Amino acid sequence: MLRVIRWTVILGVLGAASYFGFRAWQRTQPPPLPDGFTAGNGRLEATDIDIATKLAGRLQDVLVREGDTVEAGQVVARMDTRTLEAQSRQAQAKVQQARDAKGSAAAVVVQRQSELAFAKIEYKRAQDLAARKVISDQQLDIARTRVQTSEAVLVAARSAAVEAQAAIDAAIAETERLQVEIDDSILKAPRRGRVQYRLAEPGEVLEAGGRVLTMLDLTDVYMTLFLPEAEAGRVAIGGEARIVFDAAPNLVIPAVVYFVDAEAQFTPKAVETATERQKLAFQVRVRIAPELLRQYEPIVKTGLPGVAYVRLAAERAWPANLQVRLPPQAPPPQ
Repeated sequence: MLRVIRWTVILGVLGAASYFGFRAWQRTQPPPLPDGFTAGNGRLEATDIDIATKLAGRLQDVLVREGDTVEAGQVVARMDTRTLEAQSRQAQAKVQQARDAKGSAAAVVVQRQSELAFAKIEYKRAQDLAARKVISDQQLDIARTRVQTSEAVLVAARSAAVEAQAAIDAAIAETERLQVEIDDSILKAPRRGRVQYRLAEPGEVLEAGGRVLTMLDLTDVYMTLFLPEAEAGRVAIGGEARIVFDAAPNLVIPAVVYFVDAEAQFTPKAVETATERQKLAFQVRVRIAPELLRQYEPIVKTGLPGVAYVRLAAERAWPANLQVRLPPQAPPPQ
């Protein structure tokens, strides 16, 4: 009899514990979504930007470390440019050399023009003398030949002057090309972001396109979710969305739908169970506004898991549990 009572009490306690535990679990679960809304699991992602070398060479300096925030145009690394600078000085010397050659060619043109003018004067005088039978026809032919020769020599001198100008242009183009390569050897951040990985150290020799840093674009942070065709077809580009992170369930971050895939795909294994992965779904991306991201840059971390909620019907009001709630230390976006 005592054993029966004992087991009865134990079963009663276990039943009560299970009941209250279930009720407590229920209180932690979000209320079901009303009609006109959908949701999907995802992780916070950001656009990765690789900062790489344009030319092969030795890395001279890396000026940032992992975790540093950099501004657009900030110098983050430098390549060794001593060889390029030497080639640039050589090209500048060629420019000056070509300019000197052009000056000489221009002087030759002036000289040939004078010779042609004198030859024409002598030929005209020879024509007058020949008309009066003072000189022979042979002497007249010699004067005519001198004019023709002077004209040919002048054409050649002008051609040499044009070639001298072309040599100047080519030398200047070479200096400009080398200057561009020197400028490209100073690696700059293309936009504001956070350095994620430092992939090379000073002294390393990198090939063309060798990666030095990887940074996150803090102006382009988004979450990807997968929706079935019936729901994806109702998602509007520019529609409102909300993001709730698992680590901060009391915060509701506003977002905007900016991408809906045109083709269905199998749901990735990281998102759903094995059964759900056999279903076709459409990829949808929701983006957090850049001005909001700027306020919370220190706490923006990629890889944070959460749930993205999307409003399918614009006339529906967001439920109370999905009203925007931001951290108190920063004001909401205007």
